[in-house]
Amino acid sequence: MTNQMKDRLPRLLGYLGLLPILFSTTLIFCDSYHLMLWRNMLLTYAVVILSFLGALHWAFAMSIENLSINKRHAMLVWSVVPSLIAWLALFIPQTFGFLLLSCFFVFALWMDIKLARLTSLPAWYLPLRFRLTIVMTFCLMAVAYLIKPALIHA
Repeated sequence: MTNQMKDRLPRLLGYLGLLPILFSTTLIFCDSYHLMLWRNMLLTYAVVILSFLGALHWAFAMSIENLSINKRHAMLVWSVVPSLIAWLALFIPQTFGFLLLSCFFVFALWMDIKLARLTSLPAWYLPLRFRLTIVMTFCLMAVAYLIKPALIHA
């Protein structure tokens, strides 16, 4: 089996994972009648995905051999930060929640790049993460920009 065949499923799953983001973002711009529903769908799905990204670091902190205790502890600490930030994003005004999540998706990508220096990751992982992060961040920031005027009247 070629590497391209082995890499197909993770890429497919990654891109399918964008469907809720693209679906809810599109509906935010097209269906103002259910605006809060679509914004809540986008926000909560982004929270779930950001939390998921932190779990990767927990797994590697447990499994990388010959890792210094300081690096292991730093990885464990980082692994819970995305979940805490994501949780916080649920309780602040949505514009700021979307912006906070956008920043942390980029930061989580940067942390994955650092992780790649510590251990071997599949060749498809970082390019896929980069593309998924671009789409996620664009959608979150576009929606934050769209709802920005709501803060003035709140």
